[in-house]
Amino acid sequence: MRAGASDVVCVRGEPEPVVQRVQEAVRHRREMDRRAASGGPWKFEGVVGSSPAMHEVLRVASIVAPTDATVLLTGESGTGKELVARSIHLQSRRASGPLVVLHCGAIPETLLETELFGHEKGAYTHAMGARPGKFEQAQGGTLFLDEVGDMSPRMQVKLLRVLQERVVERVGGTRPVAVDCRIVAATNRDLRRMVREGLFREDLFYRLNVVNLRVPALRERLEDLPALAEFFLDKYRRHVGKPVRGFTDGAMQKLLDHPWPGNVRELEAVVHRAVILTRGVWVQPEEVQLDVFPHRSAR
Repeated sequence: MRAGASDVVCVRGEPEPVVQRVQEAVRHRREMDRRAASGGPWKFEGVVGSSPAMHEVLRVASIVAPTDATVLLTGESGTGKELVARSIHLQSRRASGPLVVLHCGAIPETLLETELFGHEKGAYTHAMGARPGKFEQAQGGTLFLDEVGDMSPRMQVKLLRVLQERVVERVGGTRPVAVDCRIVAATNRDLRRMVREGLFREDLFYRLNVVNLRVPALRERLEDLPALAEFFLDKYRRHVGKPVRGFTDGAMQKLLDHPWPGNVRELEAVVHRAVILTRGVWVQPEEVQLDVFPHRSAR
């Protein structure tokens, strides 16, 4: 074992178990070789990338993180923009403060205003008490505004005012509250095109786009896929309680050949499903079940 062997086989009885153990050892060696050949991934607070595209994203993120600069993360849905935002927060001077997340596209406009700015008692029918908004909750930390491109023109104006004046007023209130939080925003929309079409305020765009980081789609960084797949496999084998060791070459090739319209989020779901379905210690090609949808443009 000290010489590098991964197993010891005592040959007794039928040879089939011996062959299986040898095959497993060969696969394990290939997995180790594949990891060694990946070229030393760039690591940044839990985000790992071996591809040139992700190297650049994480390199710039590591430079920007210690500053208070506003960051705009762009890219398709499921690429990991929120994870990059969390990593920036954890490497910032505000890491000891809160990271507050608001998914702007998932909240109706009438509720988004109170979520962002809070409200005073009696501001509306069911406002039985005062409540701080996300800006106040993020004091001393970072506010992550996901899908900021989904904001209505009215909410864009209100957000711009906060970014300019660094104060908020609760709904139903008159007292300004100073804002002390860093802003990281994200969108899967083309904000420049929206500005040209009059759908997004140009002044707000420049306020948000101080530093722009485009998180590439998974199909643009397939070099990262083996490491990501192994990360999710390790996560879910612990959760499910199965001694799964990795993917066969055929299973990994099946992953590499898929176009991944759902990006990293889709990969995580596929690996989770494979861990549940696998009957051995190595995921087989037939246990990699991929979702195939009609062609659609990525948002």
